[in-house]
Amino acid sequence: MMVVPRYILLVLMVALSLGACREVRIKEHQEWETIFKSYGINNACFMLKDNNHESVHYYNKQRSITRFPPASTCKVFLSLAALESAVAPDDQLIIKWDSVVRRPEENKDMNMREALKVSSNPYFEELARRIGKVRLQHYLDTIKYGNMKIGNAVDKFWVDTSLLISADEQLGFMKRLYFNELPLSERSQRIVRSMMLIEDAADHRLYYKTGTCNVGDKTIRWVSGFAERIMHVKEPAGSMNKSDLRNYPYFFSMNFELSQADSSKDWSNVRIAIVHKILKDYGALAE
Repeated sequence: MMVVPRYILLVLMVALSLGACREVRIKEHQEWETIFKSYGINNACFMLKDNNHESVHYYNKQRSITRFPPASTCKVFLSLAALESAVAPDDQLIIKWDSVVRRPEENKDMNMREALKVSSNPYFEELARRIGKVRLQHYLDTIKYGNMKIGNAVDKFWVDTSLLISADEQLGFMKRLYFNELPLSERSQRIVRSMMLIEDAADHRLYYKTGTCNVGDKTIRWVSGFAERIMHVKEPAGSMNKSDLRNYPYFFSMNFELSQADSSKDWSNVRIAIVHKILKDYGALAE
């Protein structure tokens, strides 16, 4: 397991101890452990920011502030860097298939929007090479993404333990992306947000990116993103609002680890099921 950056631990400890007097609502949810345990997962964390009530909810504080490779969740960052640097003029940048047979969904020419949906490694590896180490480092430093380290492999740094990030930092990154608060253009952030939309239902929208990588003999699995709960609000007579629909955002980040040898379940689907369960239990998604 990665070493916890000491300053991050101290910051969270101070926040937790001073939360009451600063009107910061921070709550531990030990009951979420039951959800992970039901799938045989013993090492996990989940962080949720309820923006409507200015509250932070978490399971497993220590793991939430421990940094791990971001794996394919970093493709959100790479998409932003590609747009900001104009390497990708928009989300329709086509990168040709290199004819190497991989997963069926990767064996074709595709644009950036398609590549993010299927989490195409060859697409984003080539995209990173085109952006280049200097510009990637600039955007890592500007955004302050995780530990901001690339290492030697410009097309592998998000899985080779060079770049590390915590669930807490992922949650903050997602919140800033949602509100156009990253030090990037509004256009880039808007395009990437739209690329992350996975579920578009009548009562909610769910945006996220998954990630999977191996560290030692363990496999780390991520899901980070945000949910919008769509609700009807009765407006008073004479209201200036043109619609009675309101979007209430919630930000989340989760990771867990398993033995690389564990193929007992479809872990890609399990992690999404866990996200749904916790968000529904909290009320971020309708039952």
